[in-house]
Parts: sequence; C-alpha cells; structure tokens
Amino acid sequence: MAFGEFDLIQTYFTQRWHTRDDAEVGIGDDGAILTPAEGSQLIVATDTMVAGVHFDAQTPARAIGHKVAAVNLSDLAAMGAEPAWLSLALTLPQLDHDWLTHFSQGLREICEYYNCQLIGGDTTQGPLTVTVTAQGFVPQGQALRRDGAKPGDWIYVSGTLGDAGLALAAQQHRAHISDNHYHRVLERLYFPSPRVALGQSLREIASSAIDISDGLAADLGHILKASQVGARIDVDELPMSLALTESLTADEAIDYALSSGDDYELCFTVPESRRGVFDTLVARHSAKPTCIGRVTNEAGRLKLERDGETWQAPSTRLGYEHFS
Repeated sequence: MAFGEFDLIQTYFTQRWHTRDDAEVGIGDDGAILTPAEGSQLIVATDTMVAGVHFDAQTPARAIGHKVAAVNLSDLAAMGAEPAWLSLALTLPQLDHDWLTHFSQGLREICEYYNCQLIGGDTTQGPLTVTVTAQGFVPQGQALRRDGAKPGDWIYVSGTLGDAGLALAAQQHRAHISDNHYHRVLERLYFPSPRVALGQSLREIASSAIDISDGLAADLGHILKASQVGARIDVDELPMSLALTESLTADEAIDYALSSGDDYELCFTVPESRRGVFDTLVARHSAKPTCIGRVTNEAGRLKLERDGETWQAPSTRLGYEHFS
C-alpha cells in the first residue's frame, strides 16, 4: 500500500505528541477547535524557513524542526506571551522517512518543553519549505510592543550576541575558530533558546521589546522607528561569548554582535522608574540581561560609542533583510 499524505501526518505528527486541555480538537478535522484563556489576548506569529535561504543541505533535520518552532516562540516571548499552539505547513520534494523522523523529533521536543500543542497545518510536495504559525496568550492589555520606548529608558539585551553569525561564518569559511568554540556556536545557530520566561516576566516592567532575529542594530532600529526615539549604545557593554572574542579582533567581534542574525535573544527597554523592580526580578534568572545603552530623543538615530567617542562599525551591514 502506498504511503500517502495522511499516513505521513499520522506517523510523524500525531502519535505521542503533547496535547493541551484548551485544544478540544487538534489534528484530524478540517480545523482546530481551541478555547482561549479567559481574560487573555491571543498573540499570533508566523515564520517560514526555505531550503537554500534559511538552511542548507548540511543542516540536520532535527535542527530544522527545532528552529522553525523556536523562531516563532521567540516572537511570542518578545511580546510577553505564554505559548499554546503551533500549526505546521510542510512542503517536501519527496518522502524521506529518515529526514521526517528527525525533523518531527526536533519539533516535538521543543513543543513539549514549552507546553505547545501541534494543532494542524498542511503537507504538500514541492521545494523544501517549512512554515510554522505559533499562538500564545497574554493577559488583557499586557502585551509587550515595539512602540513604547521613551527617552531616558535603559536598553537591555539577554544572553550573548553574534554566536550564530560566527557559526555561519565558520561554516562558509569566512572565519576560523577552534573546534571547541565551533561546536558551541553551532549549537546556538541550530538550536536557539527562545527567552519565553524572561518575556513573560517583563510584561509590567519593559516599555518596549523585540527579539533579535536579524541583528541587534536592525532590530533595535525597529523599536526606534515605532517609538519615534533614538538610542545611544556603548559597544564595550555588548555581551559577547569567549568564542566570539577569542576568534575575532575586538572590532570584528563588536560588528558581529551588532549585525549578526539568528541570535533570538530579547532586546528591551526599561524606564528608570522600574529599574529597581527589574533588577530584583532578573536576579532570579540564570543569565542576567545586560544594560547596553539608553534611549534618546533623537528620533531614528542609533549612536554607537566606545570610550565616550563615536564608534564606526568595520562593515556597513546592519543586519539581515530579505530582498535587500
């Protein structure tokens, strides 16, 4: 008997998958039946990954499954949302049972970790493309947005920056790093960790937030545009891993931290009046966010400083952008 679309769904995306009580009907009908939490607003995010654009042939299928969910969960985290449901649209050139086994494993693992249920989607034949839509909840009126930053707010980032970019550069032979450093940054590129808990804890503290997917400079620029403010960044304060600082010159490392995509950390602003509450809150987090600068009243202007002087990036890139 031929192995068809519905066999694929049943075999790889139905059996042994995590379920939630608020999904009355998930996979198996024409649509999902869901019950949003009372007093909550629904946050929805969609991302697509295309073979040859977002990943190449050497990217493990398990990493693709993990990452396509992680990038959406990172968007939810940036808005302070609690993840709930995912839907998947998967386009495959042909049936590859080994690839599907590892892809579904990566997707299932991250869904279970963040208490998400796969509720449906679509499978088609064509060039390898993976699209996930994630949905989550945030208490009414508490969603974090990009348009709330005010002059005087402090600018923070979570984690370290530039590691995924360094891994990609090493893969493409544009950077030379030790094996130990390479394995660490490759993990950051393949298996990013969305800052879901941090995002939820910032709901009533941060004045704006965004996740760093296209590079700090580019994504912070979205906050500046939406909020009609500027920013001053001390590049010496950018959080960087030993892999980055030991593999590149100081200026190159700063450039990667500012411009490399795929970090999936959070960048957010905190008003002076809430900074004490914020410091108390983040003391519980294993990786305390780093303050890198301050919001200014110079709308749209991102000023980079080092030792009190204007700093110029070695390259002119400001981050990744499709169709640029």
